[in-house]
Amino acid sequence: MIVTDRSTIAASGCDTNGRLAVHELSICASMADIVRRHADGRRVLSVQVRVGQLRQVVPEALSFCWTAVNQQTPLMDTTLDIEYIPGEIECGACQGRQVLADPFLCCPSCGSTDVSVVAGEEFLITSIDLADPGEATEG
Repeated sequence: MIVTDRSTIAASGCDTNGRLAVHELSICASMADIVRRHADGRRVLSVQVRVGQLRQVVPEALSFCWTAVNQQTPLMDTTLDIEYIPGEIECGACQGRQVLADPFLCCPSCGSTDVSVVAGEEFLITSIDLADPGEATEG
């Protein structure tokens, strides 16, 4: 199913390519709640998030869903800045440290599965940029 009307997209949970983005849609709804609480009535200019490769979140879908979730809300013009963190492992067998090209948890150098994830599991709002205190949100 490919849809182009934004309200249909928001209601259907699809991204711009018509793929289901339900996971990202619910994440964005939760993020918007957190941002509104912390903004405490101030206008939000931008939100910065850090998303790891191993979190199974597609950055493009997250960005699209942020726009869809926040239509007709005080966060409508807020920019979502996404820092994508590649997955990285440390091998217990060869002590090598590797950035993962694919989300397979085995050492590309020696083939061992005795690995520890050292990066790529992050998902957090790192900062929220707010307007000056005198600039309240609408609604």
